[in-house]
Amino acid sequence: MEPNEVRARANDLPRQPGVYQFLDGDATLYVGKAVDLRSRVRSYADPRGERIRRMVAAAETVDVAVTETETQALLLEANLIKRHQPRYNVRLKDDKSYPLVQLTDHPVPRVEVTRDPEPGATVFGPYTDKGQVETVVKALRETYGLRGCSDHKYSGRERPCLDYEMGLCSAPCTGEIGEDAYGEEVESTVRFFEGETGVLADPLRREMEAAAQSQEFERAAHLRDRLSVVESFHGGGEEAVSSRRDERTVDVLGASVEGDRAVVARLHAERGQLVDRSRHHLDAPEGSDAATAALFSAFLPQYYAERDLPDTVLLSERPDDEDVIAWLEAEGVAVRVPGSGREAKLVELALKNARRTDGEPDGVGELGAALSIPRPERIEGFDVSHAQGRAVVGSDVCFVGGDSDTASYRRKKLSEGNDDYLHMHELVAWRARRAVEGRDDRPDPDLLLVDGGRGQLDAARAALDEVGWDVPVVALAKEEEVVVTPERTYDWPPDHPGLHLLQRVRDEAHRFAVQYHQTLRDDVSTVLDDIDGVGPATRKRLLRRFGSVDAVRMASLDDLTDVPGVGEKTARTLSERL
Repeated sequence: MEPNEVRARANDLPRQPGVYQFLDGDATLYVGKAVDLRSRVRSYADPRGERIRRMVAAAETVDVAVTETETQALLLEANLIKRHQPRYNVRLKDDKSYPLVQLTDHPVPRVEVTRDPEPGATVFGPYTDKGQVETVVKALRETYGLRGCSDHKYSGRERPCLDYEMGLCSAPCTGEIGEDAYGEEVESTVRFFEGETGVLADPLRREMEAAAQSQEFERAAHLRDRLSVVESFHGGGEEAVSSRRDERTVDVLGASVEGDRAVVARLHAERGQLVDRSRHHLDAPEGSDAATAALFSAFLPQYYAERDLPDTVLLSERPDDEDVIAWLEAEGVAVRVPGSGREAKLVELALKNARRTDGEPDGVGELGAALSIPRPERIEGFDVSHAQGRAVVGSDVCFVGGDSDTASYRRKKLSEGNDDYLHMHELVAWRARRAVEGRDDRPDPDLLLVDGGRGQLDAARAALDEVGWDVPVVALAKEEEVVVTPERTYDWPPDHPGLHLLQRVRDEAHRFAVQYHQTLRDDVSTVLDDIDGVGPATRKRLLRRFGSVDAVRMASLDDLTDVPGVGEKTARTLSERL
């Protein structure tokens, strides 16, 4: 590639983290990671060394994959290098360059931070911030009492060591805790590293609040700082690629259809680690407004007809052809549209790659010009989901500069009933009221988009007028794909960049609403939910330990306080309320 070709390609790339590959035909010459793909690739127009200069000259093109975080880019880069062995990646870094967390292969496992895990150990990572990992491991040991000593120090003890006195270990070595009970604490630790932050954050928060009420302000401040580290540990998406206990091969597929442009992005994971990715351009199914459900129905059998099937396929939307799903399941493939957790984060990442618009027109600017409003840099989209008036929820998603800003997503339970207009009014009024009263920490949007037609638009406008929030609002009807404004209706051509942007916002609001509805609908509640201090994680531990609410009711205070996360105060409340 010539320097001007590199600059031209770089100008089409997003300013987001990711991985780039210089390619010569099908051969990968070089793999790199970047915090800002556009800036990093542009730097190769003027390479500093002769080796890189030769690599650029030999390359025909540059391919990229967007990631959520720099850490994910790091891990994907390492796995691509191992897979493709690019001739110009001479400074290869393997997993031992970064800290890992291991639970040893032992009847009573120890937990520790290491760069060289033992054979048979359960391993999580790699991570990039050793200090953060060490803080989290110490917090886990104080909460769940896992040992950190070597097998040599563990065996043959007659009395507990200093770690027991300091509250860092439950002393299984001298029988202070049985192996079965210790195994439950290990299970809680595993759940934390697989993404269930509340397993550790909830007891830390209760301990912090108790210290503050006792006026132990220094201890409360220390716990607050530790809680901040714990809550941010999974915040950057590392949990999406950090669990190695998963033996499955998984394909994650996200699809985007805009006019006659259809893209399916595929992420491939092995043992919980992202190891490959690809983007596939297709002719859209008949009709330029074809849904992604129809696209998946066409793509899946064509793609897997001559390829090895994975153990699991995760999709951003369920195919509309049940025969396709039946075929995959008959072949032993689990097909899911995840609603939350680690798998949902991977689907979001696949969608982000599918929606990349390298070199395409500025949808934000085109939309503003078409609607005769200032450039709508920040757009919020609203949708409602329910099952015949039950488990009614609303979604509020946010796009900034044409890209989804998942940190600004919000959701809300709405009143029961089968009135979509009333629900949209309730949802938009909730958002407007929070903005006007200063209770929403997000900036005001430049444009609101509601999923629906004239009825939903009128309901949203009525809510805005009642609260007194002055923000432009439009609607996008699904079947006709027409844009409805207070003044008129726009029937833009299928390739209109502004329409493409609104479709992305609308589809994401719909997906996020359906995800929350499914989570709410499938949630199993019990009388334990009404008791202060008993959250979802503690409820599960109580039911797992005792088997039923009746058994919890009959348990002694000592038995209750043996359950992780249940203090003496909560145990007494359980006994009194049940």
